[in-house]
Amino acid sequence: MKSSKALTKTKCHSTVGPKRDGALFVRHLDELRRRLRRYQKIHVICDNAKFHKQGAVVRFLKEHGDRVVLHYLPRYAPECNPIERVWWRLREAITRNHRCQSLEELVELVLAWLAERKSFRVKDSVYEPQQTT
Repeated sequence: MKSSKALTKTKCHSTVGPKRDGALFVRHLDELRRRLRRYQKIHVICDNAKFHKQGAVVRFLKEHGDRVVLHYLPRYAPECNPIERVWWRLREAITRNHRCQSLEELVELVLAWLAERKSFRVKDSVYEPQQTT
C-alpha cells in the first residue's frame, strides 16, 4: 500500500492506495478539498514526480485550481528538505571516513549516532540536535 500525505498545523491527512500515482494523488487532493472546506485556498507542496504534472492531476486542477494550488520543489534542492541536514551530519560524523570492518558494524554506528540524538528540531531551517536537560 502506498499513501499520499498532507500536514496542517494540527493534523496529518493521509490517503492510502495500491500505487503511488496520479489517481492516488487526485484522490488525496479531493479529500483535502473536502476535509478543509473552511479554507479558501489549499497550498500543496509537491516533489517533481511526473504524475504531479499530468493527466488526472491537470484535469483536477482545471476544475479546482481556484482552491487547490500546487507548489513544486526545485528538482534538486536538499536545503528545502530538512531531513537532508540530518543525513549530511550523519555522513560527516560516521559514514564519510569510517573504518568499519563490516556493514553490520557500520549500521550499529549509524543507529547509535541517531539514538544518541533522539530527535532533531528545525531552527532557522537547519536541523540541530535537540539538547537534553
